Amino acid sequence: MDYIKEINRLRKAKNAVILAHYYQTGDIQDIADCVGDSLALAQWAAETEADIIVLCGVHFMGETAKILCPDKKVLIPDAAAGCSLADSCPADEFAAFVRQHPGHTVISYVNTTAAVKAVTDIVVTSTNARRIVESLPKNEKIIFGPDRNLGDYINSMTGRSMVLWNGACHVHEQFSLERILALKKQYPDAEIIAHPECKQPVLQVAQFVGSTSALLNYTVRTPKNVFIVATESGVIHEMQKQSPSKTFIPAPPNDSTCACNECSFMRLNTMEKLYRCLHDEQPEIIVEESVRQKAVRPVLRMLELSQTSGMNRK
Repeated sequence: MDYIKEINRLRKAKNAVILAHYYQTGDIQDIADCVGDSLALAQWAAETEADIIVLCGVHFMGETAKILCPDKKVLIPDAAAGCSLADSCPADEFAAFVRQHPGHTVISYVNTTAAVKAVTDIVVTSTNARRIVESLPKNEKIIFGPDRNLGDYINSMTGRSMVLWNGACHVHEQFSLERILALKKQYPDAEIIAHPECKQPVLQVAQFVGSTSALLNYTVRTPKNVFIVATESGVIHEMQKQSPSKTFIPAPPNDSTCACNECSFMRLNTMEKLYRCLHDEQPEIIVEESVRQKAVRPVLRMLELSQTSGMNRK
């Protein structure tokens, strides 16, 4: 089957929009109407006039779209496409953690379930987290969850003492500092660029730290030509498209058998599943309305406090 032809036919017939995260495979990124990071996808979902949103990413991204667009049908190609970071923060345990710290503003990373967002004051992404934290009074007591590495990075950059939930992303936790430094010796002119979800030792050796879209934008604007990229390797597809003359080397994980670090959940989505999703209009993302009403407030606040994120609209 010509999946490209059939997907294009179905999305036109059904007034559907396809949104893809930078961590998707290259073929899915290429067919998407919008490719971006979590903030960009949320912004695009909030603006679209499509009847159906197909979110090629992981489950929490589909939930965020549904929170913002309750009147639209939101689909995801594979219902099993979860997120280790979201899984590290069960809603009931996080709610209990919040109760243990009364008087704190609760900031939750977008990589969380709708139920966690429902007990949150402000939702952030890696693109806007530092800016939003800095917009609050310096003496404000803050809970930040669930990514301890991102929270620790923001604390170090802002001088804050946010209370951190002990969660992490399995992709960014697994980067090997030793193997990254070995690559740096092999490519001495390369710049190490890293996502703030990485552990502190990796961030300390990086020449640039930023969100997925920030890393992409940096590789476009800097005169440097070689990069060791310490985030999920799917973003290299767009980096290479925007800077075809530059060299991008995926940072390796601790597993010595693998040369790059991929999110197993993100890679569950395929072109065949995207076609089936559009054809059958399943799996559909459902968010209980009582949860959605609580979760939409912090998500909207995130959008209000954010400038337009970098995205590739087609």
